[in-house]
Amino acid sequence: MASEAVVIPVDGVNGTREVRLSSPSRVIWPELGITKLDLANYIIAVGDAFVAANGDRPLSLQRFPGGIDGEQFFSKNPPKGAPDYVRAVSVVYPSARTHPQLVIDEPAAAVWAVQMNTVVFHPWPSRAEASDFPDQLRIDLDPQPGTDFDDAIPAALELRTVLDEAGLTAFIKTSGNRGLHVFAPIAPEQEFLDVRHAVIAIARELERRMPGEVTTNWWKEERGERIFVDFNQANRDRTIAGAYSPRALAHAAVSCPITWDELETTDPKRFTVLTVPERLATIGDPWADFNASPGTIDTALEWWQRDLESGLGELPFPPDYPKMPGEPPRVQPSRARKPD
Repeated sequence: MASEAVVIPVDGVNGTREVRLSSPSRVIWPELGITKLDLANYIIAVGDAFVAANGDRPLSLQRFPGGIDGEQFFSKNPPKGAPDYVRAVSVVYPSARTHPQLVIDEPAAAVWAVQMNTVVFHPWPSRAEASDFPDQLRIDLDPQPGTDFDDAIPAALELRTVLDEAGLTAFIKTSGNRGLHVFAPIAPEQEFLDVRHAVIAIARELERRMPGEVTTNWWKEERGERIFVDFNQANRDRTIAGAYSPRALAHAAVSCPITWDELETTDPKRFTVLTVPERLATIGDPWADFNASPGTIDTALEWWQRDLESGLGELPFPPDYPKMPGEPPRVQPSRARKPD
């Protein structure tokens, strides 16, 4: 017996595509009854802004075959059976292995990803044809236990000032959860390690200005009740939910671009699969001019060199990375061997 299915017309720059959606009535968010078809219609409604933010980039898909409360897995390789308007690009992972990764160029490709049970879209900070050279500097402000979204707001505002002093234009979005993501467009001139060092230098500068409110400590036991500036999101093959991507949370949250004027009165729980299409249609895309004036990380790299000369070195890499030059020991401080 054939499974339930519908065919959805999806408009794009290449005309209208017809995308087959199987099991359209499958419930993705049980508390709200939001279905797979609802999710596809959300992607269509925000399609242009979604592709502007996430298209032409290597992309990882976070897939939930049985809804957000069920099994999940990540797809980095293009799933089998991808239509001809979904392409792939070869990227280099931290292991030095090269492998193809999915790229979307139009809303129909994102709707097809929904057909493959994708809920969360994780784009690289670099373009498909220059994947070794990020064109986005990304900083994740992550509230630690004892802090919340409201505590991230003053950190984001000060971070905007720091980025401005570094010659960078800051854009902001909700993470879709408790934190904030601050992005800056950059010229794709330096590779990932340089961008990581720029992020660390910026994070340390923010920490100097707000030592009681933010931290760059990698180990959770050292962070305290502060906002963690997650510098490791700047590494190769490290991604965060893209702009306008849904999140796998009960209230169907969306990682939503906002204006800086909105920040201090924003309630991130208002940005959902059900509400963001109307918001976008009403106020437009706060990131519409994101790529208008990319900056450089030159000043931030000068700060990095200054910190090196003052004795501040490399910070820990993620545990699945190969050991990196200058990296401190990968051992939890409380478990480190004490000097005899």
